[in-house]
Amino acid sequence: MKAVNVLAGRLHRASRLTVLTGAGVSAASGVPTFRGPGGLWKDFRPEELATREAFARDPRLVWEWYDWRRQLVSRCRPNRAHEVIAQWSRRYPVFRLITQNVDGLHERAGTQGLTRFHGSLWDVSCWNSCRGAPPRWRDETVPFAELPPRCPHCGGWVRPGVVWFGEPIDAEVLRDSADALDCDVCLVVGTSSVVYPAAGLAGEARRRGSFVAVLNPDADAGAEDADLVLAGRAEEVLDELEMALTREWR
Repeated sequence: MKAVNVLAGRLHRASRLTVLTGAGVSAASGVPTFRGPGGLWKDFRPEELATREAFARDPRLVWEWYDWRRQLVSRCRPNRAHEVIAQWSRRYPVFRLITQNVDGLHERAGTQGLTRFHGSLWDVSCWNSCRGAPPRWRDETVPFAELPPRCPHCGGWVRPGVVWFGEPIDAEVLRDSADALDCDVCLVVGTSSVVYPAAGLAGEARRRGSFVAVLNPDADAGAEDADLVLAGRAEEVLDELEMALTREWR
């Protein structure tokens, strides 16, 4: 039996669905990679831009990169993969989405039950953790008039609301993610499963008894934790899967 039909059967019988997503889900929307197209940032390594040390050393440089990314992402639109996942979030009695993406496209597609594992490009927080400011807040200004932007509560810098290299994942995010692994089906989409702790989620779901399916252009990525592997682009395979599910529900 075709792998898509096998997974459609599992999804048809499931009442608790958890989806884990990575950069492959947003590729068809034109979201730039970490270094970005055109070579604008090709001379910088990730560790030079996405760490606390980098921000403390040169906050303007770091914010120039994030402001550039925010401007690019603001012009992107959710693709078919985002749309299918959003439909599922309203269909299943218990649905959870854990995304490593910071682009906000799942929210724009209308997905419910969302956990942002690595934060969001559209959140900011006070670098000084001043008393007047909340832990983080939404700011969709594009572009910022001043770089680095200033905290409206203390006048100090604000930083991007993402998890940088070397920073721990928020404790509440870890709890929410752990709770989501008690599911009937865990679908891993568009992630290479090499960055921990996110890379360990599928294996933990499988240990708890979930049926784990991995969808990736690279059939080997994350395969060791999978009961089923589907090779292909996220927007194409999820569309095919949704059509198979529609047949199951008739």
